[in-house]
Amino acid sequence: MKTTILPQYPDAKSPAGADIRYMMDGKTGNMIHSTVPPHQVNRATVHATVGEFWYVLEGRGEIWRDDGVESCVTALVPGTAIDIPVGTAFQYRNISDEDLKFICISMPRWPGDAEATYVKGIWPPTV
Repeated sequence: MKTTILPQYPDAKSPAGADIRYMMDGKTGNMIHSTVPPHQVNRATVHATVGEFWYVLEGRGEIWRDDGVESCVTALVPGTAIDIPVGTAFQYRNISDEDLKFICISMPRWPGDAEATYVKGIWPPTV
């Protein structure tokens, strides 16, 4: 059994450009806390083997997801949960003057930044 406390400072940057804090890892997945600064637009990516669940804690943003069949933009506001299935292109941005903060759970465990491939998104990235 594990117990962790949210680190005070980011541990790393995600391939898309968010500040991330490692929270928990296990055999079947891991969990991070992500922060996107005000008005930042992250790079669009697609993951080769990892799916994700997100839960928005604070701020306001938008995420574009495209699985090759369906494409949509979804509001990211507190209380919203989304999924990003394996092979889905996605891009997200903070559209407010406050940090956008969310929990991200990856399944299986994040294997490293080579997992993410950059793709063309719908917004010009600022990072």
